[in-house]
Order: sequence, then structure tokens, then C-alpha cells
Amino acid sequence: MASFPAWANEKAVVVPYQEVWAARAAEERARLIEVLAPWLVEGVEHVGSTAVPGLAAKPIVDLMASVRDHTDDAAHAPLIDDGWHLVPPELDVRPWRRFFIRPDSAGLHRVAHLHVVSPGHRRWRDQIAFRDALRADTALASEYAELKQRLSADHGADREAYTAGKSEFVGRVLRACSSGYMPDELH
Repeated sequence: MASFPAWANEKAVVVPYQEVWAARAAEERARLIEVLAPWLVEGVEHVGSTAVPGLAAKPIVDLMASVRDHTDDAAHAPLIDDGWHLVPPELDVRPWRRFFIRPDSAGLHRVAHLHVVSPGHRRWRDQIAFRDALRADTALASEYAELKQRLSADHGADREAYTAGKSEFVGRVLRACSSGYMPDELH
């Protein structure tokens, strides 16, 4: 049986917003811009719940980088050298990205996620649109926080179920964004 690091089985626990997330994201983003410079296309963005001021979230900063080819091992090597851990694609089962995790210094908890995508991928636009919709509408962000807290209580030990439980809400927000509705029309 394969041995996984402690952070691989960490529960999805939602906590109140912490100001430190923005600073941690800015620091990681600056470092990633340096590390990935030869491959970057659309840059590095802070996405996910920690990118929305005031939103409760798992205390893990999500970043997304657009590189020439997300499957290029040459771009992955400097990330691994910088302390990022590649989740094997066969475990991640999301062929549109390569997924990296930065654990804390003890290797017990995730402190950051990195989604590496190829330029022009729909996920790049969707992640940014979703983040921006939540930033623009505090009531929508509150609704999302309540959903995440419920899912954490019900499915915290099953990250896939936790993520799947958010899909209807995320889809509704993205459909509204793409159809031109203002975010406050989503509740």
C-alpha cells in the first residue's frame, strides 16, 4: 500500500477569513513569477476563497499559473525544487491542469495550492470570474461561506465530496457571469 504524506489526507476545515492570506498569496505569487518566468503566459493569480476578503475558507492559499504547456516537466522541476509537491496526474484526474501543493515546514498541513494550466483554458477565465463575482457581492460571498461550512461539517474528511458539493453553486455563479447578469442577481 502506498504511503501518503500527512497533508494528503488533511480534512477540509473552513475557518474565518484571515488577513494573512493576502500577504501569503502575494509572497507566493511573487516567488512563482520568478520561478516560472521562462514558461509564464498569462501570469499568476490568487484565486479561490482566500482571495475574497472577508470570506471564510480553508486556510490554504490557491494560486493559478498560466504556462505555455501545463504538461511540460521542464516547468515542473523548478516548482519541485522550490518546495512544491506535484500531485500525480493519475491521482488528480483533472487533465486540464497540473496540481501542486506546498506543505508547511513540518509537512503536516497544506499552506498553498497551485493550479498550473495552459493559456486560454476555460478554467483560467472561470476561476477569475468566480473570484471576482464573490469579491463584488458580499451577500453572494456569505451564501458561499455558509455552503462551504455545511460541506466541511458533512464531508470534511472527503475532499472530493466537499469539492463536488460546491459545483452547483459555482456553476450557477459562472452561468450568471457569462450571461451578463450582475452578481447581486444570483441570490
